[in-house]
Amino acid sequence: MRFILFIAIPLILLGGVYLWQGQPQEKQNTYTNITSDQLSEMLKSKDFYFVNVHIPYEGEIEKTDIHIPYNEIAQNLDKLPQDKNAKIVLYCQSGNMSAIAAQKLADLGYTNVINQIFGMHDWQSKGFPLNK
Repeated sequence: MRFILFIAIPLILLGGVYLWQGQPQEKQNTYTNITSDQLSEMLKSKDFYFVNVHIPYEGEIEKTDIHIPYNEIAQNLDKLPQDKNAKIVLYCQSGNMSAIAAQKLADLGYTNVINQIFGMHDWQSKGFPLNK
C-alpha cells in the first residue's frame, strides 16, 4: 500500500502541474458584426462614434464622425474616444478593411467595437445614400 501511495501521489501532483501549465484560457479580444439594415436603425438614434476606415477615401455614410485609414488606426487613438468601453462603429468599402481595424482596436483593449459587414457596397445596394 505504501508503494502505491509513494508512486501515485507524485504522479497525481505531476499531472496537476502539467494540466495547470497547459494551454492557458486567454480571453479572445473580439468585435461585433452588424448589417447595413442594423446600422441604418442604429443611426436613427446615434449613440456611437462612427469611423470610415476605407482607403482611399471614396465617400461616406451620413453621420460619420471621422475618417481614419484602417492601417493607421493604432496611430490615431487620440482621435477616438478615450473611454475604451465607448461604442465605436467602423466601416469601409467592402468590410475587409473595417474588420482589420476592428480587430486591432479589440486587441488594443477596446471592448465595444462594431464592424459593419460588407461596407459601403452593401449599404448602397440596400438603397441607403452615400455622401461623396
